[in-house]
Amino acid sequence: MKWRAFATDYDGTSATHGKLDEVALIALRKFREAGGKTILVTGRELRDFAAMGLDLSPFDAVVAENGGVLLLPGTGELKLLGAAPKPEFVEELHRRGVAPISVGACVVATWVPHETAVMETIKASHLELHIVFNKGAVMILPPNVNKSTGLAAALETLKVSSTETVGIGDAENDHAMLASCGLGVAVSNALPALKENADHVTKADHGAGVAELIDELLAGKFDSYQRRPLAK
Repeated sequence: MKWRAFATDYDGTSATHGKLDEVALIALRKFREAGGKTILVTGRELRDFAAMGLDLSPFDAVVAENGGVLLLPGTGELKLLGAAPKPEFVEELHRRGVAPISVGACVVATWVPHETAVMETIKASHLELHIVFNKGAVMILPPNVNKSTGLAAALETLKVSSTETVGIGDAENDHAMLASCGLGVAVSNALPALKENADHVTKADHGAGVAELIDELLAGKFDSYQRRPLAK
Protein backbone atom coordinates (compact mmCIF):
# COMPACT_ATOMS: atom_id res chain seq x y z
CA MET A 1 0.00 0.00 0.00
CA LYS A 2 1.41 3.37 -1.07
CA TRP A 3 -0.11 5.26 1.87
CA ARG A 4 1.42 4.02 5.11
CA ALA A 5 -0.20 6.43 7.59
CA PHE A 6 -3.63 8.00 7.99
CA ALA A 7 -3.88 11.14 10.13
CA THR A 8 -7.34 12.35 11.08
CA ASP A 9 -8.74 15.28 12.98
CA TYR A 10 -11.37 14.48 15.60
CA ASP A 11 -14.22 16.99 16.00
CA GLY A 12 -16.05 17.62 12.75
CA THR A 13 -14.04 14.98 10.92
CA SER A 14 -13.96 11.50 12.44
CA ALA A 15 -16.38 12.58 15.18
CA THR A 16 -19.86 14.12 15.22
CA HIS A 17 -21.01 16.16 18.21
CA GLY A 18 -17.96 14.97 20.16
CA LYS A 19 -18.49 11.25 19.56
CA LEU A 20 -16.27 9.13 17.29
CA ASP A 21 -18.41 7.91 14.40
CA GLU A 22 -18.71 4.12 14.29
CA VAL A 23 -18.27 4.08 10.52
CA ALA A 24 -14.97 5.96 10.90
CA LEU A 25 -13.79 3.58 13.63
CA ILE A 26 -14.50 0.55 11.45
CA ALA A 27 -12.62 2.13 8.55
CA LEU A 28 -9.63 3.03 10.72
CA ARG A 29 -9.41 -0.58 11.87
CA LYS A 30 -9.51 -1.73 8.23
CA PHE A 31 -6.63 0.62 7.43
CA ARG A 32 -4.57 -0.84 10.28
CA GLU A 33 -5.40 -4.39 9.23
CA ALA A 34 -4.03 -3.52 5.80
CA GLY A 35 -0.71 -2.58 7.43
CA GLY A 36 -1.16 1.18 7.81
CA LYS A 37 -0.64 3.41 10.84
CA THR A 38 -3.49 5.50 12.23
CA ILE A 39 -2.89 8.83 13.93
CA LEU A 40 -5.40 11.05 15.71
CA VAL A 41 -4.44 14.73 15.45
CA THR A 42 -6.68 16.95 17.54
CA GLY A 43 -6.95 20.25 19.34
CA ARG A 44 -8.51 18.48 22.32
CA GLU A 45 -6.67 17.69 25.53
CA LEU A 46 -6.11 14.04 26.43
CA ARG A 47 -8.23 14.40 29.54
CA ASP A 48 -11.22 15.14 27.29
CA PHE A 49 -10.98 11.63 25.88
CA ALA A 50 -10.52 10.13 29.32
CA ALA A 51 -13.64 11.95 30.53
CA MET A 52 -15.73 10.60 27.66
CA GLY A 53 -14.28 7.11 28.04
CA LEU A 54 -12.96 6.98 24.48
CA ASP A 55 -10.71 4.00 23.77
CA LEU A 56 -7.63 5.36 21.98
CA SER A 57 -6.18 1.93 21.20
CA PRO A 58 -7.36 2.05 17.54
CA PHE A 59 -4.70 4.74 17.02
CA ASP A 60 -0.98 4.09 16.78
CA ALA A 61 -0.35 7.66 17.93
CA VAL A 62 -2.41 10.55 19.29
CA VAL A 63 -1.30 14.14 18.77
CA ALA A 64 -3.32 16.27 21.19
CA GLU A 65 -3.47 19.96 22.11
CA ASN A 66 -3.05 20.98 18.47
CA GLY A 67 0.47 19.58 18.27
CA GLY A 68 1.57 20.10 21.86
CA VAL A 69 1.34 16.55 23.19
CA LEU A 70 2.17 13.12 21.74
CA LEU A 71 0.75 9.90 23.18
CA LEU A 72 1.49 6.36 22.03
CA PRO A 73 -1.56 4.40 23.26
CA GLY A 74 0.14 1.05 22.78
CA THR A 75 2.83 1.77 25.38
CA GLY A 76 1.36 4.71 27.28
CA GLU A 77 4.42 6.82 26.40
CA LEU A 78 3.63 10.53 26.67
CA LYS A 79 5.76 13.36 25.35
CA LEU A 80 5.32 17.11 25.72
CA LEU A 81 6.16 18.83 22.42
CA GLY A 82 6.02 22.42 23.67
CA ALA A 83 6.59 24.47 26.80
CA ALA A 84 3.99 24.41 29.56
CA PRO A 85 1.83 27.54 29.97
CA LYS A 86 3.13 30.12 32.42
CA PRO A 87 0.77 30.48 35.42
CA GLU A 88 1.13 34.27 35.42
CA PHE A 89 -0.08 34.38 31.81
CA VAL A 90 -3.19 32.39 32.71
CA GLU A 91 -3.77 34.60 35.74
CA GLU A 92 -3.62 37.69 33.56
CA LEU A 93 -6.19 36.22 31.18
CA HIS A 94 -8.49 35.66 34.15
CA ARG A 95 -7.88 39.22 35.33
CA ARG A 96 -8.91 40.53 31.93
CA GLY A 97 -12.19 38.64 32.10
CA VAL A 98 -11.37 35.84 29.67
CA ALA A 99 -13.60 32.87 30.49
CA PRO A 100 -13.95 29.99 30.28
CA ILE A 101 -10.28 29.00 30.12
CA SER A 102 -8.90 25.48 29.79
CA VAL A 103 -5.22 24.95 30.63
CA GLY A 104 -3.56 21.84 29.24
CA ALA A 105 -0.03 20.54 29.36
CA CYS A 106 0.91 22.89 26.53
CA VAL A 107 -2.19 24.71 25.30
CA VAL A 108 -4.35 27.42 26.84
CA ALA A 109 -7.78 27.52 25.24
CA THR A 110 -10.82 29.75 25.33
CA TRP A 111 -13.54 30.82 22.91
CA VAL A 112 -14.46 33.72 20.68
CA PRO A 113 -15.00 36.62 21.16
CA HIS A 114 -12.01 36.67 23.55
CA GLU A 115 -9.36 36.64 20.80
CA THR A 116 -8.70 40.39 21.15
CA ALA A 117 -8.17 40.14 24.91
CA VAL A 118 -5.91 37.14 24.33
CA MET A 119 -3.77 39.02 21.80
CA GLU A 120 -3.52 42.01 24.14
CA THR A 121 -2.46 39.73 27.00
CA ILE A 122 0.23 38.08 24.88
CA LYS A 123 1.57 41.50 23.91
CA ALA A 124 1.50 42.81 27.48
CA SER A 125 3.19 39.66 28.79
CA HIS A 126 6.05 39.93 26.24
CA LEU A 127 5.73 36.21 25.53
CA GLU A 128 6.36 34.46 22.22
CA LEU A 129 3.03 32.72 21.76
CA HIS A 130 0.68 32.32 18.83
CA ILE A 131 -3.06 31.91 18.40
CA VAL A 132 -4.71 29.14 16.40
CA PHE A 133 -8.42 29.18 15.64
CA ASN A 134 -10.60 26.09 15.46
CA LYS A 135 -14.00 27.42 14.44
CA GLY A 136 -15.21 28.95 17.74
CA ALA A 137 -12.21 27.85 19.79
CA VAL A 138 -9.20 30.09 20.43
CA MET A 139 -6.01 28.17 21.24
CA ILE A 140 -2.82 29.78 22.55
CA LEU A 141 0.32 27.77 21.87
CA PRO A 142 4.10 28.08 22.04
CA PRO A 143 5.85 29.17 18.83
CA ASN A 144 6.28 26.53 16.13
CA VAL A 145 3.69 24.22 17.66
CA ASN A 146 0.80 23.19 15.41
CA LYS A 147 -0.77 20.05 14.03
CA SER A 148 1.94 19.77 11.39
CA THR A 149 4.80 19.75 13.91
CA GLY A 150 2.92 17.34 16.15
CA LEU A 151 2.23 15.00 13.26
CA ALA A 152 5.90 15.16 12.25
CA ALA A 153 6.89 14.00 15.74
CA ALA A 154 4.41 11.13 15.53
CA LEU A 155 5.61 10.08 12.09
CA GLU A 156 9.22 10.15 13.22
CA THR A 157 8.34 7.81 16.08
CA LEU A 158 6.40 5.51 13.76
CA LYS A 159 9.14 5.69 11.13
CA VAL A 160 6.83 6.84 8.36
CA SER A 161 7.46 9.64 5.87
CA SER A 162 5.07 12.56 5.52
CA THR A 163 4.94 11.86 1.76
CA GLU A 164 3.43 8.46 2.60
CA THR A 165 0.80 10.02 4.86
CA VAL A 166 -2.78 11.06 4.18
CA GLY A 167 -4.28 13.79 6.36
CA ILE A 168 -7.96 14.68 6.69
CA GLY A 169 -9.65 17.55 8.55
CA ASP A 170 -12.38 20.18 8.58
CA ALA A 171 -11.24 23.46 10.17
CA GLU A 172 -8.69 26.30 10.24
CA ASN A 173 -6.24 24.45 12.46
CA ASP A 174 -6.03 21.62 9.91
CA HIS A 175 -4.39 23.70 7.16
CA ALA A 176 -0.83 23.03 8.30
CA MET A 177 -1.43 19.31 8.79
CA LEU A 178 -2.98 18.80 5.36
CA ALA A 179 -0.22 20.81 3.68
CA SER A 180 2.46 18.66 5.32
CA CYS A 181 1.00 15.36 4.10
CA GLY A 182 1.48 13.62 0.77
CA LEU A 183 -2.28 13.85 0.32
CA GLY A 184 -4.37 16.44 2.17
CA VAL A 185 -8.11 15.86 2.24
CA ALA A 186 -11.08 17.87 3.53
CA VAL A 187 -14.38 16.29 4.51
CA SER A 188 -17.41 17.70 2.69
CA ASN A 189 -18.53 19.62 5.80
CA ALA A 190 -15.16 21.39 6.09
CA LEU A 191 -14.77 25.15 6.00
CA PRO A 192 -14.67 26.51 2.42
CA ALA A 193 -11.08 27.76 2.79
CA LEU A 194 -9.85 24.31 3.79
CA LYS A 195 -11.69 22.63 0.92
CA GLU A 196 -10.20 25.15 -1.48
CA ASN A 197 -6.65 24.30 -0.38
CA ALA A 198 -7.13 20.54 -0.03
CA ASP A 199 -5.93 18.05 -2.64
CA HIS A 200 -9.27 16.27 -2.47
CA VAL A 201 -12.71 16.75 -0.88
CA THR A 202 -14.84 13.79 0.16
CA LYS A 203 -18.43 13.43 -0.99
CA ALA A 204 -19.59 12.35 2.48
CA ASP A 205 -19.30 14.38 5.68
CA HIS A 206 -17.76 13.68 9.09
CA GLY A 207 -16.97 10.02 9.83
CA ALA A 208 -18.64 8.82 6.64
CA GLY A 209 -16.16 10.98 4.75
CA VAL A 210 -13.28 9.37 6.63
CA ALA A 211 -14.63 5.91 5.75
CA GLU A 212 -15.11 6.93 2.12
CA LEU A 213 -11.50 8.09 1.88
CA ILE A 214 -10.06 4.98 3.53
CA ASP A 215 -12.06 2.72 1.21
CA GLU A 216 -10.66 4.64 -1.75
CA LEU A 217 -7.12 4.40 -0.42
CA LEU A 218 -7.42 0.66 0.08
CA ALA A 219 -8.81 0.33 -3.43
CA GLY A 220 -5.73 2.12 -4.80
CA LYS A 221 -7.57 5.18 -6.09
CA PHE A 222 -4.82 7.60 -5.05
CA ASP A 223 -1.80 5.35 -5.67
CA SER A 224 -0.67 7.45 -8.63
CA TYR A 225 -1.41 10.80 -6.98
CA GLN A 226 1.44 13.30 -7.01
CA ARG A 227 0.99 16.69 -5.34
CA ARG A 228 1.40 19.57 -7.71
CA PRO A 229 4.47 21.72 -6.98
CA LEU A 230 3.74 25.15 -5.51
CA ALA A 231 3.67 27.98 -8.04
CA LYS A 232 6.72 30.23 -7.93
